[in-house]
Amino acid sequence: MFSVAPHRPSSHLDVPPVGAARFFCAFALLSLGIAAFILPATEARAELAGSKPNIIIVLTDDQGYGDVACLGNPIIKTPHLDRLHGESLRLTNFHVSPTCAPTRSAMLTGNHEFKNGVTHTILERERLSLKSTTFPSLLKTAGYTTGIFGKWHLGDEHEYWPSQRGFDEQFTHGAGGIGQSYPGSCGDAPGNEYFDPAIMHNGKFVKTKGYCTDIFFDQAMKWITEKSTAKASGKSAPFYCHIATNAPHGPLICPPDYEAMYTGKVNANVAKFYGMITNIDDNVGKLVAKLKELDIERDTLLIFMTDNGTATGAQVFNAGMRGTKGSPYEGGSRVPSFWRWPGKLPAGVDANQLTSHIDYFPTFLALAGVKHPDGLKIDGRSLMPILENAKAHWPDRTLVTHVGRWPRGKAADAKFSNMSIRNSQFALVNNKELFDLKADYGQKTNVIDDHPKVVEQLRKTYDAWWDQVLPLMVNEDLDGPKVNPFHELYWKQFPEEKPQGKTKDDEKPKGKGKKKAA
Repeated sequence: MFSVAPHRPSSHLDVPPVGAARFFCAFALLSLGIAAFILPATEARAELAGSKPNIIIVLTDDQGYGDVACLGNPIIKTPHLDRLHGESLRLTNFHVSPTCAPTRSAMLTGNHEFKNGVTHTILERERLSLKSTTFPSLLKTAGYTTGIFGKWHLGDEHEYWPSQRGFDEQFTHGAGGIGQSYPGSCGDAPGNEYFDPAIMHNGKFVKTKGYCTDIFFDQAMKWITEKSTAKASGKSAPFYCHIATNAPHGPLICPPDYEAMYTGKVNANVAKFYGMITNIDDNVGKLVAKLKELDIERDTLLIFMTDNGTATGAQVFNAGMRGTKGSPYEGGSRVPSFWRWPGKLPAGVDANQLTSHIDYFPTFLALAGVKHPDGLKIDGRSLMPILENAKAHWPDRTLVTHVGRWPRGKAADAKFSNMSIRNSQFALVNNKELFDLKADYGQKTNVIDDHPKVVEQLRKTYDAWWDQVLPLMVNEDLDGPKVNPFHELYWKQFPEEKPQGKTKDDEKPKGKGKKKAA
């Protein structure tokens, strides 16, 4: 799931101190002639609870903390994200899961992904348990309309679709990435590519034109325009918009003009990776401009985040952190989280408390005025105190990260493999290494022999956590369908494109198990 760390001490980082980072952001904004738009660094100025803002989340795939210019990257160009950073309350000690489907599961439910049955990104273990409650489904009880655009990655069989989990509008690709396909249920439309992909739109495939990221943002902005116009005429309620790009996840493909921006400055793969991010950045700029055009930005909370640590960018810059995507160390889970809400949240302010994606669930319910359902237990903690006062007292907490991805049937053997348990100061990794994050942000020095009581307490807490989650891993022994559901639906809609003879989707997944997931 997620890891923990205190606010970074600049003396232990290869990134500029906070003040210098702000200077770089301000300089970038001045160069764009937009410094006047930065909002004052003041605390929230209005009651937030029950105010029912529109909520937009932009969630990118495989972009890490260091893959943004204003967070210290010396190469990448992200002027619109830099501006967003300058206009936002920033959660600087914010953590997600170390890979993509787990992050999406935990964020939507407020619970560690293992409690939702999600222990992998494929092999039926990416499917969000049908017993889990998502915050979009609860926002609907407060009159919200909800839409998702881009990546879902929590189940491709119909009962697992976003349309069945709280989303009114579904515009998504299948599997974990465009064109990916695995034996079982995890597979995108056959032959899909980053340009001109076939996208599932409310139960039917549409053949699109253009680059995938541009397509997802354009469709989301069209939907936002429709909803905001309806709201202005008194015919609709607030909206929740979930824009989840598959970029910059591999394969590393982007429009040539974006790749050319970095050619010769970094190696070929990083040039593509950075080009994909700069394309996202331009789309974020268009989104903010659309909110201004529609005159809804003061009614809209816009959040930018990523789904795990960097997959490619650490070759150039990793913000002084150890580890990348798929790691239990800091670099696997610490990501940006920018919260922009003009007139309601302070601009250019850092909140250093230990926070996590599981905290979104109770926070959004509070903003929407939704009563927490009786009997529903979650791991997350409402961020409302921080939104109301960036320096609010925040009691210490203990969080667990586990990469999962063990071989089928081997969960019990993976208890101490690729895991960490942390509080605001210490991180115990793989039950063998202890790091004092306040003194050693880069996790270079193992101090396990110096703090026996800390180790004892963390191990005790982890043992109790593992015993709790082990029986909730409901997808461990499942067999998926013989043919990927998206393939089957696509060929039904476009029978002339179905290949003749046996395909790789005719291969039945190995192992025995139930036919349906919980």
